Amino acid sequence: MSKSFDLLISGGQVCLPDEKIEEVDIGIKDSKIEAIGDLKSNQFKKKINVNNLLVLPGAIDSQVHFREPGLTYKEDIFCGTKGAVLGGITSVFEMPNTKPSTTNKDALSEKLKIAQKNAFCNYSFFIGAAKENIEFLKELELLEGCCGVKIFMGSSTGDLLVEDDESLKKILNSVNRRVAIHSEDEYRLRDRKSILESKDVDVSYHPKWRDVETALNSTKRLLKIAGKLNKKVHVLHISTKDEIELLKSVKDFATCEATPQHLFFNAPECYERLGTLAQMNPPIRDINHQIGIWNGVQNKVVDVIGSDHAPHTIEEKKQKYPKSPSGMTGVQTLLPIMLNFVNEKKISIHDLVRLVSFNPSRIYKILNKGEIKIKNDADLTIVDLDKEFTITDEWIASRSGWTPYDNIKVKGFPIFTIINGEVVMRDNQIVSEPIGKQIKFAI
Repeated sequence: MSKSFDLLISGGQVCLPDEKIEEVDIGIKDSKIEAIGDLKSNQFKKKINVNNLLVLPGAIDSQVHFREPGLTYKEDIFCGTKGAVLGGITSVFEMPNTKPSTTNKDALSEKLKIAQKNAFCNYSFFIGAAKENIEFLKELELLEGCCGVKIFMGSSTGDLLVEDDESLKKILNSVNRRVAIHSEDEYRLRDRKSILESKDVDVSYHPKWRDVETALNSTKRLLKIAGKLNKKVHVLHISTKDEIELLKSVKDFATCEATPQHLFFNAPECYERLGTLAQMNPPIRDINHQIGIWNGVQNKVVDVIGSDHAPHTIEEKKQKYPKSPSGMTGVQTLLPIMLNFVNEKKISIHDLVRLVSFNPSRIYKILNKGEIKIKNDADLTIVDLDKEFTITDEWIASRSGWTPYDNIKVKGFPIFTIINGEVVMRDNQIVSEPIGKQIKFAI
């Protein structure tokens, strides 16, 4: 019996569950995937031929900082999500260190209201854990539009900080969903701050101050507490080979993320070439740690690739270290950089789908996303693995207007971003109004 679709996607190589790639059509109706197979004899309102292209489940960036409200001169939800869809991202999780911090229902509601009008892609927001809101976290983590609780164990941008074990225990005890953690040891950072007083200090001191032990000590403390309490944690932006070794044995309760920049750049070269543009927390380290993180990706210790998109203006970034803030843009470049790694045979396309689509959905219990299957949301990232593209500052949609990958040539590039069954980006052009929807979770 013939069906009628709102959109028919025809002729592509489709990444299906269980690591299958097949040339099949996808029929979309009412923002859902309604049929997969040979659908050419069916009726449709619109059709896209995607011959020679690869159709992936919509890519999810589960760590972005869009700076709204309060710091919109650096970034906002409109420009941040515009960059996301230009880069093939269909959903984002946004972090709580805005002004004010997202630590209560009103602050979350404000962000949701802004996103409803301005987001090109789907969205959800973290609630920030603070010593003042511990007793409310159990209710806050269940609010619609919340993807979970975020803890900063070490100070970074903003004023959210939970440095002590006692507060950490209380927070983990009070929640049921997986908690995302920025894992750096605040006590060690304070003890070592005198390093920054050296008269010849420059950005190459950043990984000396925020050293391997700063990350490792914090992650050891976290895993010990989470293991005892039987709570699930997700360690963000892993920067050391030592943490990869540590996390190997605790996969039953601990997942982790790596960023493209920790896989792409290494010290000292990145600081010599990019200066403070390469500065982030935790820092980019030497090649031995980069190799260790790559081992974590290839051995499935690393579960997710997230961008940690954390923009600042170029004027702020070009201040003399240590006045320069940590963070860089990344949501728009996540997929081009990772597709280039696919072409370099560092990972397979199946690995990429697992890291940016399937695992974020599984780990955070996102409803109806992460795989191309019937009844799932019609979020699709369609890429050309052969397309070469030079990333430039001019291409970046972020209000901050720069990228550490300026003038880097990549092979593999998103051609279509389809969100809720609508084409939002086509051939590097935004072709839709903001149509993003709030992400839903099985909680």
